[in-house]
Amino acid sequence: MTTPNTIQIRAGLESAYPDVYTPAALSAVRALSAFDRDVKSAMRSRIERRRSRFREKRRIGFLDPDATIGRTSIKVRDARAGNFEGTEIPYDLQRQWIQGTGPAAKPGTTLERSIRSVAYALLSGADGWMFDGEDALGQTKTMSLDNQRNLKLAIARDERFLRVAEGVAKEMNDWSQGFLGRRIVPDWKKQLDFTTIIFRARGLHLDDRHIRNADGSGFSASIVDAALYVTNNYERLRASGRSVVLYLPKIQTAEEAALWNDILSALERHVRLPVGTVKVYVLVEQVEECFQLMEIRAALACRFAGFNTGRWDYINSVSDAMAWDPAFINPNIESITMTYGYMRVYEDRVRRAVNTPDRNGRHVLWQGGMEPNIPVGSEKGVADGMARALQGAEREQREGASGKWVAHWKMVHIVRPVWEKVGQANQMGRSFPPLTYTDQDAADLFMLEPAPRTIRGARNLLSVGIQYGNALGQGMQAAALKPADFFGNPDVLYLMEDAATGEIRLSILWEWVHKGARLTEGDSETGAQAGDVFTVALFERLHREEMEKLRRAGNRDVHDDSKSTSLPVAGEIVEAYVKSEVKSPWYIDLLNLNIDNFDLATAKKRIRMYLDAFAADGTRITKNLDFA
Repeated sequence: MTTPNTIQIRAGLESAYPDVYTPAALSAVRALSAFDRDVKSAMRSRIERRRSRFREKRRIGFLDPDATIGRTSIKVRDARAGNFEGTEIPYDLQRQWIQGTGPAAKPGTTLERSIRSVAYALLSGADGWMFDGEDALGQTKTMSLDNQRNLKLAIARDERFLRVAEGVAKEMNDWSQGFLGRRIVPDWKKQLDFTTIIFRARGLHLDDRHIRNADGSGFSASIVDAALYVTNNYERLRASGRSVVLYLPKIQTAEEAALWNDILSALERHVRLPVGTVKVYVLVEQVEECFQLMEIRAALACRFAGFNTGRWDYINSVSDAMAWDPAFINPNIESITMTYGYMRVYEDRVRRAVNTPDRNGRHVLWQGGMEPNIPVGSEKGVADGMARALQGAEREQREGASGKWVAHWKMVHIVRPVWEKVGQANQMGRSFPPLTYTDQDAADLFMLEPAPRTIRGARNLLSVGIQYGNALGQGMQAAALKPADFFGNPDVLYLMEDAATGEIRLSILWEWVHKGARLTEGDSETGAQAGDVFTVALFERLHREEMEKLRRAGNRDVHDDSKSTSLPVAGEIVEAYVKSEVKSPWYIDLLNLNIDNFDLATAKKRIRMYLDAFAADGTRITKNLDFA
């Protein structure tokens, strides 16, 4: 399809990762390379839609029912009516009470220690595990390739993986015997076959760090991830009776979903798989997506398994979509739960969409949101955290979710009993009112409700936002974090955070600074009063204070070797993002530009370069500046 010279690979990596960059896998990447132009075009369209809404001070709306979904021949009205050919849900996806999420690799360590992440996941007792290539996977050095390597070794049941898994099983049983009073891994070899393996590719908005186009431009990380994972693993997965399943993140429109479908169909043809073999979940992480749920289902119909209702990224997308509206100001992040205003409406639309039948009466799955708690802390802290976790799971089960996510293997056996007690494999086909597409429906997707907006809330946003950037710079894109004021307090649990949690914290702070947010209560430490405006000066003061707390923190909470390397860079990015008059669409863009860069002067130049380019014409600089 294309010439061998369409892409370049960073020097030395083909020889260092011959098991990942196999001839077959690189052939697939090259065969799909023409789609990189389509991905770039889709991202330009995405930014132009955003810019035009900002210019016109216009909210997102529903599609014209008489329109045709881009890259397809499907009419919008047909998609909404379920007039399309869906797919049967594979047997190994029909029961997904609990899906764990996390990467398949650890930064800066040996293969034997890195691959422990996969062993914990596959021995956890989760019905499925979404091995993350995006929000929870560090991109420092060659972690994306380590992630692919570890998954391939585990799927192939390589002896190196099996040796690690046996030791991990003992550790898990030692923990569970003390915490749960029983062993959770009775037969470790048998347990490895229990969990459905799912891979989350990076989103269309990201470029790969190790492959670029021959002209030096960035190359789609989505194409790389899908090609490497599917090509390297489909034979083993299918030989063992398992499905080939991807999670697709950060989709905004049905046309983008159709692009994904075209990429995967071309990949299937290239490796001689029947079209539709690769099944997909779609994470509903973008508010624009919630205006096109049935259209997205239709665009991916032959492979579509279900939606997942993420929280953090979705809040970020709402904030970003409404950045032009001075009246739209979010409250403290702690108040924006799945039962808050626009979040409640979003979840309801998703459950209606999955329970709309296709023309053959088929429904799809709804996987609930993330449980970030970890059962580590004081007796009171753990008891309170686990009670909240169970309440959240019980609510989602009642609302119709077929399962939910957990961010740590220790949570699987705490939350899974909520669905075990009910006993149904899934809740597909439950009766809910059909989706409607009125002006009020559109307005409700941005519904705010009264909630606190406080200095304490601002400190939490700042502290965790900075810590997240620091963790990413250290190679830990999934990290257990809590605000600095609670370091050393075991009653306040650490929560598993990933890129999405950093995104929303900076978005809310940007709103507060640039829209003149008013505090709902006073604060004795700063002297702020209820009704005071959250000013740039107040933000700068809090930023200085929270940075100093992190510099003084112990090594457990803020690694000492980060305090003069990645922490100053993270602090600079947070300050520049929040104070920029033009809101950046992604915190991760600025972090990615500075991966493996610990020189503050260089970081400042890169931050300024990105913000100036985006302000000028919407250009996002996404390629690896250190490729050479």
